[in-house]
Amino acid sequence: MYPFSYRNVSDTREAVDAGRRGGRYIAGGTTLVDLMRETVERPETLVDISALPLREVSVTERGGLRIGALVSMAEAAAHPKVRGLYPVISEALELSASAQLRNMATIGGNIMQRTRCTYFRDVTADCNKREPGSGCAALEGFNRTHAILGTSDACVATHPSDVAVVFAALEAWVHLLGPDGERRLPFADFLLRPGSTPQREQALRQGELITAVEIPALPRPLKSGYLKVRDRQSYEFALTSAAVALHVRGGVIREAKVAAGGVGTVSWKLPAVERHLVDERPSESLWAAAAERAAEGALPLQHNRFKVELLKRTVERQLRIVGGTK
Repeated sequence: MYPFSYRNVSDTREAVDAGRRGGRYIAGGTTLVDLMRETVERPETLVDISALPLREVSVTERGGLRIGALVSMAEAAAHPKVRGLYPVISEALELSASAQLRNMATIGGNIMQRTRCTYFRDVTADCNKREPGSGCAALEGFNRTHAILGTSDACVATHPSDVAVVFAALEAWVHLLGPDGERRLPFADFLLRPGSTPQREQALRQGELITAVEIPALPRPLKSGYLKVRDRQSYEFALTSAAVALHVRGGVIREAKVAAGGVGTVSWKLPAVERHLVDERPSESLWAAAAERAAEGALPLQHNRFKVELLKRTVERQLRIVGGTK
């Protein structure tokens, strides 16, 4: 591990000032510390934000949900407001990592976590995300777990977060505080596809701090769920996953929110699936037809062609579960 300085802050403005000067924010440290041990990350200054007052879970005036950036994954999953309004968030969090890590890791840190691509974490391998311009070893290497959606010639690494898939499906907003004040971003714009600059993963400005994630109010009744397919049932990242929320009134789907994980360079919204569902009556044939649209635009690699079919099956299965026809 390389030498670094450490600074503890208790005020958001103090934190932003330290971030503006190049400091890297750390709270639970469940990702960054590992990357520092492996010398993938070499920050000169760590800014400990764990004492900041960003631990509230609240219902917004319009009936949505706001989760502070420093709420732990375990706290968010167990919170009665989360379970009551959006149980799909709790499901995704409880399928993430281990109990010990969920007790430490925060909501803000979870959506900021970096890829689990083995080539990114191996400092002897070529990786444009770690060292821009060096190449992407995954393109011709063992790429079974890599992305089939949102890829580029520079990077095919997946985003590993489970709850980010739910945030994408529910069209959440990310609240930020930076040197220029407060702003908020649609979650769809927060995570960046690699393009030619895979080293830039979030649409953050220098020194900006995540303060909260807000889920907008959605029409009720709302049925939702999160399904994760992985190689083993404990402490494993998704091969594919699906977050689904359906508003059904009068026997007709009035609104549908669907996103997939484990298959995209970012958590992947599925608008073609959503459009196919709206104004239709739930049925076995509807789920299958909608799921066929899940892999539109997929560019599978040598070892992960199975992901196209697995993605469609995962989405169809979760539609059946949430739609009540499994």
